[in-house]
Amino acid sequence: MHGHQLRLQAEQEHVHFWTDVSVGGLYGAIKRLAAEGLLAPVRTEREGSFPERQVYGITDAGRAALDASRRHAQDEIVLRPDPFDLALTRVDPDRVDELPATVRRRRAELERLLAESADHRRRADPWLSVAEKHALSHREHRLRAEISWHDTLIEALPDIVEDEEAGARHALTGRPSSG
Repeated sequence: MHGHQLRLQAEQEHVHFWTDVSVGGLYGAIKRLAAEGLLAPVRTEREGSFPERQVYGITDAGRAALDASRRHAQDEIVLRPDPFDLALTRVDPDRVDELPATVRRRRAELERLLAESADHRRRADPWLSVAEKHALSHREHRLRAEISWHDTLIEALPDIVEDEEAGARHALTGRPSSG
């Protein structure tokens, strides 16, 4: 398959929603993989008046690397820390009153991302395998979990704001607050 063909397929299958592969980065990735000996030129094709296109094939070293990468991805659980958690636990005392609006905006953005993801999945669905459909729906499940967590956070916001304000008062006076 040549790079343009791969890019079209990646766009059609919306791979950027269920992988960390950027469709725009495919050409650079092909060149890097070829430079590393993981892909090798097989032939050059030309359709009509279009420019010549280099068709690549995977090498034995590429198959071994792909197998190792696939095994690692299947065995590894990835739950990256969310920078929001650090920001939540280190709220600016002068802006603690903004926290409820910030959290509600985040939740609304998650709802928007969920709707967008579901729409993309529906449009890509005819071109996806059963496994690809599950991989793509994984994003929606994760977004729903984030929305649910934000709902519990919103319920806890009055206590969080009160606690942060009490901590700020304590820092100013050196005494625990009575309130």
